[in-house]
Amino acid sequence: MAINYNLSKVYALSDDDPEFVMQIIMLFVTEVPQDLKEIENGIKNKDHKHAYAYAHKIKPTLDLLGMSIAYEEILQVEAWTRAEGKRKEIDATFESIQSQVDKAIKEIKKDFEI
Repeated sequence: MAINYNLSKVYALSDDDPEFVMQIIMLFVTEVPQDLKEIENGIKNKDHKHAYAYAHKIKPTLDLLGMSIAYEEILQVEAWTRAEGKRKEIDATFESIQSQVDKAIKEIKKDFEI
């Protein structure tokens, strides 16, 4: 049972096409962790544009997978990059996003046997 993600939007968007659902899931499992590393690099190096680009890239995926808290937090990361804020103020938010994504990926891998 999905606790850390919700596929209702994915199923609605796909007209219950299991192949499409798997494509979205595989995209999430394979690309989002890499994108998070890029956001982390942007935060560490105070490369606000780099962090923004990758935060903006994963935002729709978090929304699509029903990860509302992570989605709200990625909006905070975007706002931080636009304001070119100090690193310490965004670190906890980023760690929270990373933790939620990690939990969702573990759960998805178990649920879909991937």
